[in-house]
Amino acid sequence: MGRLRSLPRTVGELDAAWLSEIIGRRVASVSVIGGDAGTSSRARLALTGDDVPGSVFVKMAAETVATRLMGELGRLAQTEVLFYRELSPQLTGLPVAYGSAFDSLTGRYVLVLEDLAVDPCEFPDTLHPLDKDQAGMVVELLARLHATFWERPPGWVYSASGDHTSLLTGSLLNTSARRLAERTSIPVEDGRFIIDNYRAVAKVIDKQPNTVMHGDAHPGNVYFRNGEAGLLDWQAVRRGHPGRELSYTLITGMTTADRQACERDLLAVYRRALAAAGGPELDADELWLRYRQGSLYAYVAPLITAGMGGMQAESIAMEGVKRGVAALTDLETVAALKQSLP
Repeated sequence: MGRLRSLPRTVGELDAAWLSEIIGRRVASVSVIGGDAGTSSRARLALTGDDVPGSVFVKMAAETVATRLMGELGRLAQTEVLFYRELSPQLTGLPVAYGSAFDSLTGRYVLVLEDLAVDPCEFPDTLHPLDKDQAGMVVELLARLHATFWERPPGWVYSASGDHTSLLTGSLLNTSARRLAERTSIPVEDGRFIIDNYRAVAKVIDKQPNTVMHGDAHPGNVYFRNGEAGLLDWQAVRRGHPGRELSYTLITGMTTADRQACERDLLAVYRRALAAAGGPELDADELWLRYRQGSLYAYVAPLITAGMGGMQAESIAMEGVKRGVAALTDLETVAALKQSLP
């Protein structure tokens, strides 16, 4: 079916005529600067034409069928296109979008964004973790996002627990835990209660109040430019409680020792920034509980990523698992979840 649709299927098919239509400006020529692949196909393109940027960053559907299927099940393309069209104009700390196209029948898409590589930017990752000051900038950025949409996320933004793909998560966790237990000394089975009761505990961390979350704010989706933090890859935008987002970001983004030393201070930074941006004044003890419960996602996401493979470099994926498992213990996540279960 995809071959019968007109939307370009690969970066190589994205010619000047298509880009002209997508960004609404005449593009005279296109050449590929470089690219890579993950949950999507990504490329930097050099452009010439009428009032067009010298280069852009383009995202398209993943090259492999398996990865593309996972993306379509999670509605990643549709979510990111809708985010940039409808929500991004209200926010700062993200790349400029020049245009997009989405085919609802095939799930294929083209998203044309600002090329951040032309400016001096710092791009961390799990192996180059955030320090306290950087983490503080990120939680302040998240606070502004959350305050903007506090208790008013649009209807198309769904919760992780309410998504139909959550029916598959328990099976993916079981498979991933089994695979990883065979090749690592990390005690991945420490989260067995979460694996066996995933849908129930996921509902706990998604309880009201809700807002719009980035949904995947690990260090690989963070950048710093001109002394300010920004966020990339808005394809996993969800509605939910900020405790889930904060724990995922800090657990995956910092070394375990650094996170343990300053996470309460960073939650205080978040509470102040949320209120300053027009959000509510959250109770510190309640946020701490929701943060501890939300850390289940910092276990679940890295476990599946590492166990299923193909989405991140092995070293980065396994470091994420290590930090997620450690947090289950020091935050007493399972006990915190059990106290909120019916």
